[in-house]
Amino acid sequence: MLCQNLLNLGYKYYAMENDGKKFSLHARIASFKPAIHGIKFVLMNEHNIRIHLGAALTAIILGFIFNIGKVEWLVILLCIGLVMTLEVLNSAVEKLVDLVSPGKNEKARLVKDIAAGAVLIAAVISLIAGLIIFIPHAIATGK
Repeated sequence: MLCQNLLNLGYKYYAMENDGKKFSLHARIASFKPAIHGIKFVLMNEHNIRIHLGAALTAIILGFIFNIGKVEWLVILLCIGLVMTLEVLNSAVEKLVDLVSPGKNEKARLVKDIAAGAVLIAAVISLIAGLIIFIPHAIATGK
């Protein structure tokens, strides 16, 4: 009964938020268009994400070369996803900060630095995870 009440409440909230419109698969699919546009923008305009893409492709190629296990693949894919997501969010933060604070502003710079720091933390941790995964395989195969 509680589950049904929660579902009804969720549907009522959805209906209020969407002006009473019914669920539409076409509308859900169309909602991906802005997300894809944003990803394309970052890929075409942000140099750092290209570096991360290169690192991701290298990790994927090494994964196939060394025939890594399922858990190792999960770690690699989660690291790639985390770094890419944070890079996209960092780009969004930078664009927003530039919009609201177009001139020189120490607080605006600090916000950008903090967002970039989040990417750096994820990239370093991902590099360490990659080394932990790939070094033993490289030693074992002599590659």
